[in-house]
Amino acid sequence: MPLHTSAPLQCERAGDELSIRPEFAQPGERSSVPRFRLGKQMLPPRTAYQLIHDELLLDANSRLNLATFIGTWMEPEARVLIEECLDKNIVDRDESPQTTEIEMRCVNILADLWNSPEAAGHATGCSTTGSSEACMLGGLALKWRWRERRRAAGRPADRPNLVMGANVQVCWDKFCRYWDVEPRQMPLEPGRTCLGAAQAAALCDENTIGVVAILGSTFDGAYEPVAEIAAALDRLQGETGVDVPIHVDAASGGFVAPFLDPGLEWDFRLARVQSINASGHKYGLVYPNLGWLVWRDKDALPEDLVFRVNYLGGTMPTVALNFTRSSAPVVAQYFTMVRLGREGFTRVQQACRDTARWLAGTIADMGPFELLSDGSTIPVFAFRLADHVSSCTVFDVSEALRLHGWQVPAYTLPANLQDTAVLRMVVRNGFGQDLAQLLARDLRAVTKELAGAGALPRREQHSAFHH
Repeated sequence: MPLHTSAPLQCERAGDELSIRPEFAQPGERSSVPRFRLGKQMLPPRTAYQLIHDELLLDANSRLNLATFIGTWMEPEARVLIEECLDKNIVDRDESPQTTEIEMRCVNILADLWNSPEAAGHATGCSTTGSSEACMLGGLALKWRWRERRRAAGRPADRPNLVMGANVQVCWDKFCRYWDVEPRQMPLEPGRTCLGAAQAAALCDENTIGVVAILGSTFDGAYEPVAEIAAALDRLQGETGVDVPIHVDAASGGFVAPFLDPGLEWDFRLARVQSINASGHKYGLVYPNLGWLVWRDKDALPEDLVFRVNYLGGTMPTVALNFTRSSAPVVAQYFTMVRLGREGFTRVQQACRDTARWLAGTIADMGPFELLSDGSTIPVFAFRLADHVSSCTVFDVSEALRLHGWQVPAYTLPANLQDTAVLRMVVRNGFGQDLAQLLARDLRAVTKELAGAGALPRREQHSAFHH
């Protein structure tokens, strides 16, 4: 959760009161509400709703947010199911046995989708609040299994490390810091924005608990070469005896690759892959907060990480870091799975990829921009300003697009590409060709405005704007 600080607004009221519009206030009702403390009296629900509703109008439109991977659209029937399940605690399996059944169905559907060797109906996994929690659990399982092997061999188990690329999501940095694991991050280099197989193997030793491979990088959407990494680790074991497992962080790609790239080997078809996580609230096409973690088999989940509680009415196992949470996201995921099936998921993800590739190609043709990726993996691509553009930055472009309502993030790449600044666009379900054309139109206008202000070299204006 973010840490919030506040300062009084510089106005006559010192910012400590929220005004209630007179047409919503009932006769004799007070006209303001304290901003930073509880009011002394109750408000009618409609008045409280309107007060908060009006303030939330200041938030941006999530459908125009090209920064987030989070799902921003679901069908009305899904919303009804979500509302019906908001008060159900998913951990209370005694009260809600059918919700537990639905969660396990989802786990088994994903295990089948990712080619798990476990028998149908017996997959090992769980839902989480998101991929960050799922990654923590996957990492803990790797650490516990490594520690068990070391202790069984009479070797020290006090210096674990985890190998990954510098492009990992911040949750892996958190995991290493929270659980005392040395992060061994491979820096990036020009022409390579993700973890390489040979480089990964070179970083491994007897203290390596695992390698994290990303299927759909946050920075540019790239698939890391999981099969090549597994082959390099096979060679490492043959030469040194060091046996290193793989966790695949498929937060985005786990719901894309099975449908659009079925021939790509990245999942449990590779014997070294011990666990996979994915975000239901990304390309799983549901609202937040939902993640999934599936282990290769029951042996991949150490028994020490499973807790059994009986104070909710019946003895039940629990693995997740969080305890109480609503069952609504899980039920929404099952609705999406039942509603779409393989055909529907394929159509939705293909439409997103087609839109991303069209938009990437259109931007590449504008002139001042160069693509780092083109949306041909997950429907995400990154681009930068060409070298000849020296008076404008991607941050200028991002800020100018915001004036048109679009949120397109600008940021620098990780080590050793910190000097490369890019823009990234995430195409999600609900962002179709029409919106893409509008975005392209506004990007052209923004580019023209910046050039008119002297931000682009005059000699490049024609190639930048002609399309």
